[in-house]
Amino acid sequence: MLEKWKSRPLYQPLLLGAVTLLASASLAWAASATREAIAQAEERDLRDSLAQVLPEGFADNDLAAARAEIDTGAATPVTVYRARRAGVVNGAVFKVSGKGYGGEIVILMAVDKAGALLGVRILKHSETPGLGDKIEAEKSNWIDNFAGKALGTAAWAVKKDGGDFDQFAGATITPRAVVEAVKKGLETFARHKAAILGESS
Repeated sequence: MLEKWKSRPLYQPLLLGAVTLLASASLAWAASATREAIAQAEERDLRDSLAQVLPEGFADNDLAAARAEIDTGAATPVTVYRARRAGVVNGAVFKVSGKGYGGEIVILMAVDKAGALLGVRILKHSETPGLGDKIEAEKSNWIDNFAGKALGTAAWAVKKDGGDFDQFAGATITPRAVVEAVKKGLETFARHKAAILGESS
């Protein structure tokens, strides 16, 4: 019987279709089975990152749950995490991005109510290992130089461009992109401070 089916013109297409259907079903099952684990890992990563940009004890609320979408006029709303202490909003954390040598650099920054930086961390980048990756806190302390600075208290450029921030030997594009992105983040905060801090409807 099987040999008879093998000789028919429809055998190969039907067999291919059956294999494709089984493969699709397996992939769908695997995606469904791992979705919850992936979501939990992403939630842990988010909470860890939020904690890294704030000084210890600065907030006593669940930052990941204090999320708000702010319309700044950009193509997509800015996701903000409001830091509270004893029920009072005293700062905010949000993402910005810049274009580095290797592509997009995603940055998490925290500011207090006055617009001073509390901390900055790199979430994602594709910069050159050994050169541009010095923007990572694990590779150097360069990123710590942002803490305490505000729009009016620093020259927002790398030293090669007349600013206050060091560049890396052989990799000026990367720190320049981070400095420019953080500056734009501070400008966004200054323009939309009330909305970001939840002081306006």
